[in-house]
Amino acid sequence: MDDSLFLLVLIIIAALGFGVSNGLNDAANAIATVIGSRVLSPRNAIIMAAIFNLAGTLSGALLGAYVAKTIGKGIVMPEALTLCTVVAGVVAAVVWVLTATYYGMPMSVSHSLVAGLLGAGIAAGGTDIIVWGTFSKVLLAVLFAPLLGFAGGFGFMVLIMWLFRRSAPDRVSNIFSKVQILAAAFVAYAHGKNDGQMPIGIIALGLMIYYSKDQFDIPLWVIFASAASVAIGIAFGGWRVIKTVGTKITTLRPVHGSAAETSAAAVIEAASNLGIPVSTTQCISGSVMGAGATKRLSAVRWGVARSIVITWVITFPICIALGWLLEKGFALIG
Repeated sequence: MDDSLFLLVLIIIAALGFGVSNGLNDAANAIATVIGSRVLSPRNAIIMAAIFNLAGTLSGALLGAYVAKTIGKGIVMPEALTLCTVVAGVVAAVVWVLTATYYGMPMSVSHSLVAGLLGAGIAAGGTDIIVWGTFSKVLLAVLFAPLLGFAGGFGFMVLIMWLFRRSAPDRVSNIFSKVQILAAAFVAYAHGKNDGQMPIGIIALGLMIYYSKDQFDIPLWVIFASAASVAIGIAFGGWRVIKTVGTKITTLRPVHGSAAETSAAAVIEAASNLGIPVSTTQCISGSVMGAGATKRLSAVRWGVARSIVITWVITFPICIALGWLLEKGFALIG
């Protein structure tokens, strides 16, 4: 096996590993609230999330693969990359995602990949190879996704409280126990349509470089393998992250979970259609905080929220640094 083929195989393995780690951490985004409010058992919640995430990944890829194309050719100029650079960027992201998952911290899996590729790309070719137009949109999403999630969760919860102001609490709880299952399925589907596209973008980028092509092609086997990798990660479940989102941010009831997940899924779906890699974690965590804040501001455990936000903030510099170091290390070995 020649070196180029070996590196391509390594990219495919790393991309699928990233898909599994994505599912492990982001499993919480789709199912933490239904588990935290005890609407579904953990086993049933994970099965549901895996199925709808698979559906979202497949539909997103077949209907344009906008996010996959952004990852593959919208962050760093593909013609300036080597297979080794792609490996460095993906490995940097996987290391950070698994570390955050181990400590139970919800983090932006999508932004870890963007930052890892960015750091590796800068190490290989300097800042001139950055696609600043697309990268600026990703940075804006870092700021606005959690804010939109918070506003949506708060606003939707206020609307529900007004519409059901004359209803008995038990009736409201019974209605939204069912609604929350649909909302969680919507989040899982939206997650697949956004985060699920990332392993696809990585592998397609590797194939593009290996075959020296100008066109960004996505074979069907790449779509199915990538979708399966994220679904497998969800099936294993990131239990520490699920506990953080589902029980530590605020105390959730079905109505709060429904408001949080519906608003978060709407933000993710809109970003996917625009081809912007958005943090599912930021959207759902922000929405949970917003829904919880309608009870009273003290209902949100702001210390936990602060730790989550710190994890979001440090993701970019850590993954950029990891990507840069790995690319420089691989260059010395090569």
